[in-house]
Amino acid sequence: MHIETRAIHTARKPDPITGAVAPTLVMSTTFARDENYAVPGEHIYGRTSNPNRRALEEVYATLEGGAAAIAYASGQAASNALFQCMNPGEHVVLPREIYFGTRALFDTHFLRMGIEMTPVGGANLAELRAALRPNTKLVWVETPSNPLLQITDIAAAARAAHEIGAACVVDNTWATPFCQQPLALGADVVLHSTTKYFGGHSDVTGGALVFRQDDALYARARSVQGLGGAVPSPFDCWLIQRSIPSMAYRLRAHTEHAAKVAEFLAEHPAVSAVHYPGLASHPQHAIAREQMRAFGGMLSFETTGGREAALRTAGRVQLFKRATSLGGYESLIEHRASVEGPASTAPAGLLRCSIGLEHPDDLIADLKEALES
Repeated sequence: MHIETRAIHTARKPDPITGAVAPTLVMSTTFARDENYAVPGEHIYGRTSNPNRRALEEVYATLEGGAAAIAYASGQAASNALFQCMNPGEHVVLPREIYFGTRALFDTHFLRMGIEMTPVGGANLAELRAALRPNTKLVWVETPSNPLLQITDIAAAARAAHEIGAACVVDNTWATPFCQQPLALGADVVLHSTTKYFGGHSDVTGGALVFRQDDALYARARSVQGLGGAVPSPFDCWLIQRSIPSMAYRLRAHTEHAAKVAEFLAEHPAVSAVHYPGLASHPQHAIAREQMRAFGGMLSFETTGGREAALRTAGRVQLFKRATSLGGYESLIEHRASVEGPASTAPAGLLRCSIGLEHPDDLIADLKEALES
């Protein structure tokens, strides 16, 4: 069955009582036992399970081709759960080119717990291999990366991790399962900030981990969630599940529009570099073509005038919203170095764009006016 069909029909049976086609929202925090004090269903208490959360987890697992999934209150909560699965003295390999919140989370809370870390160039497999140690337990991949859209060879990274008995986790937020299937390429865990394309409307926060196997790592992460309580509300789960049936078709438009905007920017004299894996000029374009079905709706570009020109351009756009996040129907633009602060490694003249569902000609006209006025 094709992924578009699975996105619509997974965990979406009509309600047996009312016949409602739309999923029922179950807000209860607790669930009754029968007269013998037995649990008639799978749910006991809202922190440990909820019908809406279970349905959403089933969809996540189905779309990524995994054996099991865990829904979280945010993408950061999902990252936090994976780090919490590690023991003091164990080692993780993290890409330098990574979502700054992931690195900040690790540096702030897990270095002091005795977990070791080596940063590497994610697209540099030789550097990744050289960083591996006997105590390495996680090899973290983010592809496309934030904000330079570097591409890591997932299959090669997973092989390297498995050779020393480590697990490979891939942050698939920017690509989504409609553009890229990391588990099929050998990864062990897929991470998502489902706030982004899964939610699709900039109105709900969520995260997910999808596991290739129902194994010890999954069991530990599930325990971290159930005991720690980093769970999404039933309504948040309902909102995300509501959005998933349209996701494949939204991604097609996001990708088509991003490609057209990237091609325009690549030819503009006020732009010194465009970072988009769909461009033949991208340094890892060949790898992207091999492991991605489509190149996604995110891009970044650098202005020839550096920081001041980038800020001026961001200040002049009319259709693009100056806001952090991505994956919604509206187009967003941000000066990444300003968002990340003094520790940012983003180029000073870089602007990150989430290309939305507006007509691409209008988005191009907006950027052209901003770059040239």
